[in-house]
Amino acid sequence: MLLNSVQFAAFLPVVFILYWSLQRAGRQAQNFFLLAASYVFYVFWDWRFAALLVVSTLVDFLVGRQLGVERVESRRKLLLWISLSVNLLLLGFFKYFNFFVESFVGLIGLFGLHASARTLGIIMPVGISFYTFKKLSYSIDAYKRYIEPTSDAVAFFSFVAFFPQILAGPIDRGSTLLPQFLQKREFSDALARDGLRQILTGFLKKMVLADNLLPLVNELFSNHASYDGLSLVIGVFFAAMQLYCDFSGYSDIAIGVGKLLGFKLMTNFAFPFFSRDIAEFWRRWHISLSSWLRDYLYVPLCGTRPSRRRRAFLIVLTFTLCGLWHEAAWTYVFWGFLHGLYFLPMTLKKKHPRFIGVAGKERFFPSFREVRAMAYTFFITSVAWVFFMAESFSQAFGLLGRAVSRPFAGLGYSSYVPLLLGCFLLLCLEWIQRRREFFLQIADLPVVLRWTIYNVAILVILVFGAFGSNEFIYTQF
Repeated sequence: MLLNSVQFAAFLPVVFILYWSLQRAGRQAQNFFLLAASYVFYVFWDWRFAALLVVSTLVDFLVGRQLGVERVESRRKLLLWISLSVNLLLLGFFKYFNFFVESFVGLIGLFGLHASARTLGIIMPVGISFYTFKKLSYSIDAYKRYIEPTSDAVAFFSFVAFFPQILAGPIDRGSTLLPQFLQKREFSDALARDGLRQILTGFLKKMVLADNLLPLVNELFSNHASYDGLSLVIGVFFAAMQLYCDFSGYSDIAIGVGKLLGFKLMTNFAFPFFSRDIAEFWRRWHISLSSWLRDYLYVPLCGTRPSRRRRAFLIVLTFTLCGLWHEAAWTYVFWGFLHGLYFLPMTLKKKHPRFIGVAGKERFFPSFREVRAMAYTFFITSVAWVFFMAESFSQAFGLLGRAVSRPFAGLGYSSYVPLLLGCFLLLCLEWIQRRREFFLQIADLPVVLRWTIYNVAILVILVFGAFGSNEFIYTQF
């Protein structure tokens, strides 16, 4: 069941009404209902992997509960290793088994050895990358005694399977989201209204921009040899915007649905295209993943007082694994590796500027230095997106090579203008609202102006939206 499908449009109001009708019955009744609704949502997507979700969740619940009472350190470490092993083995088998077998066969082939790659017809369970990291953060935090493990099985299972975020995040943690399942929730009109605004924002991004950009991006990437450099540069820009609108659109809808149900999910995007260096970009892009990798991989591996070289190596390693987390393909691994390389200049320097807060903090327009920094950051991340979006290295390097070697051939560019204007308008709206959580967060505007904007947004979706329940790109990860 896609968040932009007709089925979900019928599912959500029913869940909303029944959920809040249980408010007087207490949080346990609400949690039972949310758990049932979440599993219905997941089974509707793919019923075959519901048992896997149940079993893996049960393992982490039992591990966490035992960590809460166990005092012997060696036994606590064993419990942690059980959680790590079960989660990573399941993720590795379903997502990476065929990839590593085929890669090994290809590697030994370079040395003149031949082997048959007998891979399995493995189907990856939807959402496994996201709920695995969510559960791992809970087990690790419980082991380190950062959080108190829960003995409430219904709350824990609901936390793991919470339907707005199980397909593609945000990757909330036990320290932030689980306590919300353990406390009484009362309906907040202000929070629900804000949730509706954020859902509308997500649909605008997804249906009006992302879904209209995707066919053009696919055409330019697949047939890059037929286009000149200017068209391909526009295509790379569109690819960056398509990916952003698709994934941040999903996050906006998921967070907005959470608000409708009284939950505050973590922010996943914070206007990343206004970042002034690569470090700021990753503090604003897929925040739940980047902060997870920082806290549970990079920082523990760094240890105390790491050298600059060690930090540089671990940053490259972390981002390379970030690419592998996204997809079992070498183009994704290289995408992550490139981002790690982008960090090296600032990591190896003794001092480097750290951009805090929003660009143009006390001004309407950014300074020339900020514009230059934002343009450079957008450029290097867009080059990396080519490998993220390409089907192969040959396609990626072919596109980049032609963009440089055949810069202009006077082809017709008029078909790009409407989407360019749409992207430009989105960036303008986000710049104006860059201090907010999302660009339609306009509760402080006069009521007439506010409702005019809502109606215009809905009309834009109805007129220009791509209605076909196109899948969100991150649900495949």
